Amino acid sequence: MAQASETRDGPSSEASVAELVKQLSEQTSRLARQEVELAKAELAAKGKRAGIGAGLFGAAGIVGFYAVGAVVAAVILALSTMLAGWLAALIVGVVLGAVAGVLALRGKTKVQQATPPLPEQATESVKEDVRWAKSRAQAARR
Repeated sequence: MAQASETRDGPSSEASVAELVKQLSEQTSRLARQEVELAKAELAAKGKRAGIGAGLFGAAGIVGFYAVGAVVAAVILALSTMLAGWLAALIVGVVLGAVAGVLALRGKTKVQQATPPLPEQATESVKEDVRWAKSRAQAARR
């Protein structure tokens, strides 16, 4: 077979169709592999950034937890200037317990509204479609 010689405008007419198809196949395969490798590298970099971001969110949660504790301590200390220290701590504890109870009840209500986790509207729509199809089939038989 003749070798394809490159010209400024592309390969010369000396290359056979089979050689051109072979070159196209090889170049396409190489391009596909390179694209996959690029995608892997890009996903790895994005995954690393996402992991760092998740770690920072976790650190923010921990620091926020300590910040809330410091504010609670400050409220207790502020109340202890007017009341005994144990009574101030008890009052703040009861208030926080009440807030936690209200949040828990609201959360329970939301979870109950979401269960069972079935797509009720879609299920009803499918049942309606089945009923419609059955009625059409029965009407066609008559």
